[in-house]
Amino acid sequence: MKRRFSLTLVLALVLLTFVSGVQAQDPVSIRYVLWDTNQLPPYQECANQFMAQNPGIQVNIEQLGWDDYWTAISTGFISGEAPDVFTDHLAKYPEFVALEQLVDLQPLVERDGVATDIYYPGLADLWTREGARYGLPKDWDTVAVVYNKALWEAAGVDPAVMEEWTWNPEDGGTFFQTIGALTLDANGNNGLSADFDKANIAQYGYAGNGMGGPYGQTEWSWLATTTGWMHNNGVWGDEYYYDDPRFTSTIQWLADLWLVNGFSHTVDQQSSLGRTALFQAGNVAFVVDGSWMIGTYLASDFEVGFGRLPIGPEGRKSMFNGLADSIWVGTKHVEESWEWVKFLASADCQNIVGESGVVFPAIPESAALSQQARENVGVDISAFVEQANEEGGTFLFPITDFGGEINTIMNEAMDSVGLGQAKAADILPLANEEVNSLF
Repeated sequence: MKRRFSLTLVLALVLLTFVSGVQAQDPVSIRYVLWDTNQLPPYQECANQFMAQNPGIQVNIEQLGWDDYWTAISTGFISGEAPDVFTDHLAKYPEFVALEQLVDLQPLVERDGVATDIYYPGLADLWTREGARYGLPKDWDTVAVVYNKALWEAAGVDPAVMEEWTWNPEDGGTFFQTIGALTLDANGNNGLSADFDKANIAQYGYAGNGMGGPYGQTEWSWLATTTGWMHNNGVWGDEYYYDDPRFTSTIQWLADLWLVNGFSHTVDQQSSLGRTALFQAGNVAFVVDGSWMIGTYLASDFEVGFGRLPIGPEGRKSMFNGLADSIWVGTKHVEESWEWVKFLASADCQNIVGESGVVFPAIPESAALSQQARENVGVDISAFVEQANEEGGTFLFPITDFGGEINTIMNEAMDSVGLGQAKAADILPLANEEVNSLF
């Protein structure tokens, strides 16, 4: 009996070891993809913590540049090789919903009692439609001014002007005057001088990033919306207002910065080189960009500062955008992917991201950690936060169907204005008619 008992015990232990070994060696692997290289380190830290708590799930993170990212997502849907979980964008997800490529998370949210009211107001609702939910919030962003401190000082322009500078589409206000004062020709004349030579520029006051297509988050939305204009008739709207004179005059004013005044690079230069590269070359006084780019600008070879947007006819305005994590409908591991998405949307992960300072997480307490992380090293990023907290200071990203088609129509029309091939008042109403016909 002792020998039989011993043999049985040995066999049981061997079987237990074998099963445990299989489980240890073969956790469920899920792919998670993002596009921002700056966010890769904190999200890898999130993954490490998640995997320690969930040893049966392996999270493999991949990072791709913006253009390659969306190509990979779209082709992955077709080939059946899309990532299990991916960072999603408000401009993209309506099309993915229409193609039935995203898992509806609402039943899982209700089953597990996941709170969706812990984020900045409105962020979670952006990812819902007709009772379905297609993502849980991960972060938010606003735009602000990024400036080269040395160039402002050399030009004798006090950055304090940004506390009160104004803009309008008629004469550009003190915002235009400041850009002119910061633009210098090869002879040292600024853009406000009668001797200014716009054909021989040594320093530009402002650098754009092309014409900004249909949304213009960092290119023009922060100007156009200060006139009272809005992109469309609300979230999931079916009517756009690109024919509004307030919009067309704003776009023409922007294009004239280079077409008429010579205060900025041509749209060809902006599109080919990009705003960030133009600024970091050291001969641009300021740009306007999103809070997700803070770390990139701080890596410049010169000292940068962050300032407030100009005050338009109806105040300061910034698009309030928010990313989320979505699950591909073709995943073979819905439950494991859901566990990862829940963790990404939780304070446990968002505090890690906040402490890195790379973006503002969707949970307010986590976002405060991000601001504090920058302040701890002497960087003032309050311009982005103040914009987010200012009453009436933000507006939501325009979410509608037909995003791809709208992009194609508006990019062509807007580029024609930036290239000087057409006037905004002539071409944009035609483009608007084409856009609205989609609905």
